[in-house]
Amino acid sequence: MVEKQKDLMHISLNRDERTDHLPQLLRDVIARLRLEVWTKTAISVAAGHHGDLRRKQGYTVPMMVEESRLLQVCVFTALHKSSNQLDFTKLLPDVVTIADEVDAQLKQQTVCYMAATAV
Repeated sequence: MVEKQKDLMHISLNRDERTDHLPQLLRDVIARLRLEVWTKTAISVAAGHHGDLRRKQGYTVPMMVEESRLLQVCVFTALHKSSNQLDFTKLLPDVVTIADEVDAQLKQQTVCYMAATAV
């Protein structure tokens, strides 16, 4: 989906540079899903590194927001495609948790991005 976004593609990165951060961010989402609902989790170190990396690569904060939005769209699309295998009694709370975690990661990305910019 990112490859279809002109505003993101004007930053010249190869596929690995665009996606290397995703496995750890998704592991952080999975770890959060395994906790009790509304449990406060540690700040994602990977998200902070990602924010700093995107700053070095020339991304803007709005570009990081768009990238995060696309991640959520992809995750929720995958859930929709697998809906026949899901337990719907757990789905809505899990969707809320996923959205909250991805947004928390985005916040950490922007905090680290802005801190590095201020130096």
